[in-house]
Amino acid sequence: MANKKTTSPSSTARVAVIGAGIAGLACARTLAQAGCEVTVFEKSRGFGGRMACRQTPFGTHDHGAQYFTVRDKRFDAALGTTPGLCTPWSANGVRVLDPLGRVVEAAPSPTESRWVPAPGMNALAAAWAQPLEMSGRVHRQAKVLRIERDALDARRWQLQVEQTEGAADEAAVHAGFDRVMLAIPAPQVTDLLRASGIAPKLQQAVAKVRMAPCWTLMLAFPQAGSTALGPSWNAASSSHHRIAWLARESSKPGRGPVERWTVQASADWSQEHLQDDPQRVSAKLLKGFAEITGIRAEPGTTQVQRWLYARTVTPLGKSHLWEKSLGLGLAGDWCLGQRVEDGFVSGLELALASLR
Repeated sequence: MANKKTTSPSSTARVAVIGAGIAGLACARTLAQAGCEVTVFEKSRGFGGRMACRQTPFGTHDHGAQYFTVRDKRFDAALGTTPGLCTPWSANGVRVLDPLGRVVEAAPSPTESRWVPAPGMNALAAAWAQPLEMSGRVHRQAKVLRIERDALDARRWQLQVEQTEGAADEAAVHAGFDRVMLAIPAPQVTDLLRASGIAPKLQQAVAKVRMAPCWTLMLAFPQAGSTALGPSWNAASSSHHRIAWLARESSKPGRGPVERWTVQASADWSQEHLQDDPQRVSAKLLKGFAEITGIRAEPGTTQVQRWLYARTVTPLGKSHLWEKSLGLGLAGDWCLGQRVEDGFVSGLELALASLR
């Protein structure tokens, strides 16, 4: 008698991944490569989460993560699948500034490269998402409102999805998933699980995670052309009461030459002014920017972005959470810290755990 052909349950599993940041895409790519049928749901128009990039008439702004480092060999190998996409950014020496903008400590030369994709930080996520999107497995502008048991098969899951404006017409319910992976910020995980009335153990585990907000200011000075204004440095961390980080975007490789800056407020200031009008926030951060850099020229464009969950204050302390009995998993940089690589490792290790 001929041997009956068997198929691994992992290789035939239907998996929903909620979130198309680095953690979600690392998870989705790994599962797809293992033979799973993966569908990604992303509430935004683009990929990358906080590896976001704002397009303007004068060039791009990395208004989320500014760069990433590479310490894990698996991350290095994953980056090798998109050769030439990411290059080191010297940043011309990151300096520590006092509240008046004076240099009080010059940071030593970095012992590891600071990498940036071109033309923006989201380019890496877009490249990793491309195979899934080409196979029709990515739903953008699709916010998952509820996770519930499949109406036709109680062993599986279905998702209630809200279409946001401008998205293609899709069914409100996506069903038939053996597993659901949540790769979104910890507070959003809690909200979704509570709204769904499921996984109390996962909710309890995530409750310890704390994340801080950040207001980000984006400035362009087209009147300067490609001439650098102000300080000789291109990036700085600061103890100014409003501002924690500044970066000259035009100094990054693969970016446009027009003088542009991205300014990120401190967590404390952002929390204090979380509900402020964007125009008020812009004016206050612009004043701080001028105090630090000495650049008092009127910017050609001024934009602000409020990140509610920008920085991990208290991480989970492990790379992921996987509840096999439910077929539910959680991943994100918040599991380990706040680095881009933390997100990659989290998504990868969740996928591998679910395949065992």
